[in-house]
Amino acid sequence: MSDEYTGQIPAWCPGCGNFPVLESLKQALMELKLRPFQLTIVSGIGQAGKLPHYTRCNTFNGLHGRTLPVATGVKLVNPEMIVIAVAGDGDCYGEGGNHLLHAIRRNVNIKLFVHNNQIYGLTKGQASPTSMESLKSKTQPFGILSEPLNPIALAVALDCSFVARGYAGDQEFLKDLMKEAISHRGFALLDILQPCVTFNKVNTYSWYSERVYRLKDHDPQDRIRAFQVALQWGDRIPTGVIYRNERSIMEDRIPILKEGPLTKRPFDLNKILEEEAFNPLK
Repeated sequence: MSDEYTGQIPAWCPGCGNFPVLESLKQALMELKLRPFQLTIVSGIGQAGKLPHYTRCNTFNGLHGRTLPVATGVKLVNPEMIVIAVAGDGDCYGEGGNHLLHAIRRNVNIKLFVHNNQIYGLTKGQASPTSMESLKSKTQPFGILSEPLNPIALAVALDCSFVARGYAGDQEFLKDLMKEAISHRGFALLDILQPCVTFNKVNTYSWYSERVYRLKDHDPQDRIRAFQVALQWGDRIPTGVIYRNERSIMEDRIPILKEGPLTKRPFDLNKILEEEAFNPLK
């Protein structure tokens, strides 16, 4: 059954943290008994953006930072489709930061898996919004002067429906978090820490292994506590479901969708083209 999800041969660097992310996703889909035709994966630009090519299912590879608008469109046209958006930290938290804010606010029932390697991997090592302060990069040779973005704390502050963090070096736990995110009804953010072995020489597998731990005895519905956990970074980095809030999804608030998915409606292209609004000569 695993062959069902196998796409092209990955072109990532040997040892890249994207490999366990891809394998965890395939395992999660298998355990959820989902078939490729039930799933659409949308991506933007970057090393993470290549993941749909390496997965056999419905895919859409779009523009840098524009993953979530496309994923939202797919979900609203066909709410029965499981839609997963994959992006890198630069793609999502940088160029796509504005879209992230509003996707959380709208609570569209899509899943966002962010490959967070704290660097721009495809464009050869520039600093990203999550790069740690003082890290030297090709575009910041004297060190990064800005504080890094904390996407987990941001999501909790915005009352995101589902907020979790995984780690590529803990593949079994990452798979379980993916299953929870996919099964959750509402917008789900899964931030995945994954080493870039080529350009990020600070946040390595050994660096993470000394700091990452699984949350235990944590109530993800306690928003105050979730925010406190989200602020933890440094010597201890928590992974797991950090915050969960069951609230209405965007699809439930759109009247026209109460009649069923748009993909199952009668569609007459000739009639649409005859409408005055679509006729430039009228």
